[in-house]
Amino acid sequence: MRRVFLLLSLSLVMAGCQSISQPPLPTVERLELSRFMGDWYVIAAIPTYVERRAHNAVESYRLADNGAIETTFSFRDGGFNGKLKRYHSTGYVEDTTSNAVWGVQFFWPFKADYRVMYLAPDYSVTIIGRLRRDYVWIMARDPNLGDSEYQRLVSLIAGAGYDIRKLQKVPQRWQQTSS
Repeated sequence: MRRVFLLLSLSLVMAGCQSISQPPLPTVERLELSRFMGDWYVIAAIPTYVERRAHNAVESYRLADNGAIETTFSFRDGGFNGKLKRYHSTGYVEDTTSNAVWGVQFFWPFKADYRVMYLAPDYSVTIIGRLRRDYVWIMARDPNLGDSEYQRLVSLIAGAGYDIRKLQKVPQRWQQTSS
């Protein structure tokens, strides 16, 4: 599995090194890093190789003392009862004016492109993209996203130049706990 992760990481980095023929990817004007931290359920994605069979996928961010963003991506592989997988990376804010452009490092010295394209004013929903428009993620603070909101976000992704035929919903099913 380590080999697969290494190949995935290398392919992301190499894709980022190729020339970009599309216009710049729009990003949010400004995001408050401390509000952005925490858990985000992955609702849909143009997935990387590693996440193609993901169920209950969650991306978690934590702001480190040095300003880096510690990231944990966890999911169940192949089904809701599948093996729990976790991957760690570190994000570095590259545009401190907006805080919306990051480099994400899976292993040194390579960083992958990561851009916050959309963020709801209440920080409940976000879209993360890449300049190459090869991968994209719709994420929310709640694992259940209404159909009309989902379609609105898909329209934003299409408008940014993504091939939305590649977009896949990520199955999310969480047990309710009674208080």
